[in-house]
Amino acid sequence: LENIWGDSAALHEVLDTIRQVAPSSANVLIEGESGTGKELAAHAIHNLSRRNKAKFVAVHCAALSPQLLESELFGHEKGAFTGAYERRIGRFEQANGGTIFLDEVAEIDPSTQVKLLRVMSEGRAFERVGGNQALHADARIIAATNKNLEQLVREGKFRDDLSFRLNVVRITMPPLRERQEDIPILVRGFL
Repeated sequence: LENIWGDSAALHEVLDTIRQVAPSSANVLIEGESGTGKELAAHAIHNLSRRNKAKFVAVHCAALSPQLLESELFGHEKGAFTGAYERRIGRFEQANGGTIFLDEVAEIDPSTQVKLLRVMSEGRAFERVGGNQALHADARIIAATNKNLEQLVREGKFRDDLSFRLNVVRITMPPLRERQEDIPILVRGFL
């Protein structure tokens, strides 16, 4: 891990937490500014886990409309909506046995938050869009955000119960301005 980020004092606690949480199946919430390495941290957790032989599936929640995000996460049945010409397997099914990474989870709309909460509270059970069959996927959930979820909960913009379930273990990525000794390592990596 130090080869990826360096050995800055600001990252020691993060690296220790990653090593401790990786062998478990606990949900992890990674917070930090854009560009701090949240997805790298998620990959590190997956690679150090017992799930590392299965897929790591990333979903960039902010890039998708609410309808498309639901279909991406849970899949859809043929004919579920205009343009659904065939059954599509969702990201949860793709990540079965592995890890699903929900990047920018704070951007998920309220109706999809409810569906995600249901998946998390009912043994990873879900239905494809347009389907009525309960499916299960054993996927570890790692979520990331550059926003303060606690503040969003107070403002009524994010579900408290979903925040609670995502935030079993919290990792806060320090900004690069607090990790200046890592800049040479990053420069070498970019070159």
